[in-house]
Amino acid sequence: MSDTPAAVPVSFAEFPAVTTAEWQARLARDLKGQDPATLRWPLPDGFSVEPFYHREALAALGGPPAPLPHPVVPWLNVPALNVPAGEGRAQIDQAVQALGRGADGVHFILADAGSFAVHYLAEMLPLATTFVGYTVTAAPDALLSQLVEAAPGTALRGFLRFAPGPVPEGAELADYRAALRRCVSLTTAMPDFRALAVNGAFFGNRGATATQQIAFSLNTAAALLAELPTDDISAAQVAATLHVHMAVAPSYFPEMAKLRALRRLWATLLHGFGLPASLNANLRVHALTSSWAQTTLDPHTNLLRHTTEAMSAVLGGADSLSVAAFDCVFAEANEFSARLARNLSVLLREEAGLGQVQDPAAGSYFLETLTDQLAQEAWTLFQRVEAAGGLPVARGQVLDEIKAVATETFRRIASGQQVIVGTNRFQNPREQFSFHPKKLLRSAEFDVTRAAYPTEVLRLATALHFERREKKSKRAAVVLLGTNTNQIILEQFVNMLQPHERPEIAASHPPGTLSVLYSSPEEATLMYATPEQFQKFARFIYQIPTEKQHFIPPALLSSDMATLHEAVRVFGFKEMKVQGYTTEEVLARLQGR
Repeated sequence: MSDTPAAVPVSFAEFPAVTTAEWQARLARDLKGQDPATLRWPLPDGFSVEPFYHREALAALGGPPAPLPHPVVPWLNVPALNVPAGEGRAQIDQAVQALGRGADGVHFILADAGSFAVHYLAEMLPLATTFVGYTVTAAPDALLSQLVEAAPGTALRGFLRFAPGPVPEGAELADYRAALRRCVSLTTAMPDFRALAVNGAFFGNRGATATQQIAFSLNTAAALLAELPTDDISAAQVAATLHVHMAVAPSYFPEMAKLRALRRLWATLLHGFGLPASLNANLRVHALTSSWAQTTLDPHTNLLRHTTEAMSAVLGGADSLSVAAFDCVFAEANEFSARLARNLSVLLREEAGLGQVQDPAAGSYFLETLTDQLAQEAWTLFQRVEAAGGLPVARGQVLDEIKAVATETFRRIASGQQVIVGTNRFQNPREQFSFHPKKLLRSAEFDVTRAAYPTEVLRLATALHFERREKKSKRAAVVLLGTNTNQIILEQFVNMLQPHERPEIAASHPPGTLSVLYSSPEEATLMYATPEQFQKFARFIYQIPTEKQHFIPPALLSSDMATLHEAVRVFGFKEMKVQGYTTEEVLARLQGR
């Protein structure tokens, strides 16, 4: 018989009970006749969050839902290390140091897994007890085979994520079935190693809503569960080796509810495949701070974003977490920012005490309702994609839906409806860049898929233009601003004008075309081109032969003025016109000059 004392109901007798009707009456009184509906918070997912929730909200859900499964131990602090082509011994040494300074594991993102020093890794880290993740772009089974050979008889801990290219994992499944099945076979006797990844972060880091991230992750998992089982590999084996990667954005409560909704729907998905419910408790969620929300302007604000993202992740039930360095968009990896990122998890766990309570959001009227709404919306979307053939058949539809949402986000940021602190509001007008804008824009690694990109690249390109004009440079440049960014610039510019100032605005350009800024010492011109025109233009400027298929142009291309001016004409770039204003006047007004 347990000697644990029975729980005593908590009572606050000195406070009179307040009914829902009384709360609503007080709300109406404080609003002084204003409709409470005006306080609703519309989410990009297509529904709104109410300003007030009450105990009846749980009754509407059929009673308080049971707490969700939670890690036996607090989440694992797993920093990510990018490993360039080569053996990666320096990154392995960094991993050893990180594990001695607060990390619980490490995630190697490998540019070339074939040359990675697996035997050196096994020498430096005890693979039987160290949580190690690996992201590879090719031959995932080959890397696993090398790990097994380097540490014979060892049951690995960690995960493997196979990211074959710029498409969602599961979208090109036919080419990789054999390799993924071999990964399942190699790790069946390794319960603490998950060899199949459902990469929800792919969708989140391209601007997908929370609903889309959950739904499309489930579509990816469904494709794996449907395609990989054979006579030798059961669906249960496939399910047991699956795990999910999710990018967590700064929207604190919705992101927490997103992870909770994913866990609930995972049980529904497994049930649909006739798999035991016990496998649901086995699901591991690896969370990472969102690259979609990262900025280059006022970059220390990324530290604050990462804090709310990390809190959402761990309070939402993530099993492991990677916090990115605040300067990773524009700076080389360095110990200072890596230490800050690593210590964020340590502070939340050791000083804030997060991770001590199972499913801390359980029972919250607001969060339980929000979790249920996201789950319902996501399941409806999941079913719609499955009805269209699922992945990979519906890949184009999935990417188009994400692109539409991302375009709307760009518009909201440009109009100020959606705030990015330090970028489109509360800017630092005297900010001195800690990076070289020209070098950054020329870098092929510069991430142009972020929410802030159209706004920040316009500021960077404008700064470079005025610098070029002041120095009377003899070179010109074309800066890629993004898809449909001219329309965003127009809306932002027009919103700055007084009604009597607003001229008739010409149509920006056809949807889907690329916006560019042509800049020389004499002039700056906003232009647009089709993706094909820009690709041919970039190949000409950089003298890239057409037979080289995989060429991604940098955001900044420069040459002598005569060559660039003629190339812009030959390849058919069209000028965007704002009647009554030159491009320089538009840029100067946008920059507050």
